[in-house]
Amino acid sequence: MRRTGSAEPSRVTGHTGLLSRICEVPGGEKGRRGPGRAKRTTVLGDWAELLRLPAVCTVPGDALAGAAVVAGRPNPRTILAVGCSLCLYEAAMALNGWADRAEDAVERPHRPIPSGRIRPDDALVAASALTAAGLAMAWPAGRPAFALATALAVTVWAYDLVLKDGALGPAATAAARGLDVLLGAAATGGPLRPAIAPAALLGSHTLAVAFMSRQETTGGSALPAWAALGTVAAVTGLLSRRPAAPRGFHAEENAGSGGLTGTTATAGTLAGSLHGAVRAVFATAYAAAASRPYAHAALDPSSSLIQRAVGRGIHATIPLQAALAARSGAVVTGVLTAALAPVAAKYMKKVSVT
Repeated sequence: MRRTGSAEPSRVTGHTGLLSRICEVPGGEKGRRGPGRAKRTTVLGDWAELLRLPAVCTVPGDALAGAAVVAGRPNPRTILAVGCSLCLYEAAMALNGWADRAEDAVERPHRPIPSGRIRPDDALVAASALTAAGLAMAWPAGRPAFALATALAVTVWAYDLVLKDGALGPAATAAARGLDVLLGAAATGGPLRPAIAPAALLGSHTLAVAFMSRQETTGGSALPAWAALGTVAAVTGLLSRRPAAPRGFHAEENAGSGGLTGTTATAGTLAGSLHGAVRAVFATAYAAAASRPYAHAALDPSSSLIQRAVGRGIHATIPLQAALAARSGAVVTGVLTAALAPVAAKYMKKVSVT
């Protein structure tokens, strides 16, 4: 897959990178600081560019959505799953830069590795260390979580080293996203079966964006954009269906609707209404974030509009995660997840998207 100067298409897909764009951290503060401070800032900026730090905001919502559907609210082991996901995501970013160093030397000589600002060996060591750190964080969360973290790590490495240019590339990105959701569920301590649905929804969204991203550099066919638009419609419709109450979290609400009267029943009804309203808000935000740019790309499948649609699809992951959490009744988790969207937008605006 060839790349343009404004996006890195299927090479940065799903958990292994589609949820990020190649970012360059500006060095505008160099001239206002002493040489030592400027040098440290430059080094940190180089690594921030390689690891695409602003895009990490799209990661925590996976584990939180998995936790919400099986237990309602996160626990300390959920935090371990989030930490594991973040480590494996950043490992994928470092590995992606290392794997693409030869092509970047021709097409993107300003990138950290081909420009000489970061040595290839250092990037590979960082990818290995981050992978080890992610697995180490998953180990205390239990054997099921560690097994899923291992599968996720294998998917990440296989994608970056083997699969990203092949027919299985988009499927690998979708699988990584789904595994991330299941990791959150397993670490939290609930059964995995209820987490299959949110994993499938997030995986479907990622798969649609991944297929569309393969035409970022060339444009041409409108079919991937139409398929992505249909996926948004289907996912939004499914978000309106409330799943079975997660273990423990809806106990009070269920009691209120199962025969108790007075204050308890009223509280349960109000809680259900609040959950439904919050879920509807986040579902609408997801549909609004993705459907308009997808429709533009479907009507005019030029490379610029497809790039825009892919970028918006990446950011739409966050309201989708929030909607899934709220769908399971975890309103606070959904709100906290949604709060990552403006943070991501803010810091993406502070960098140059190339």
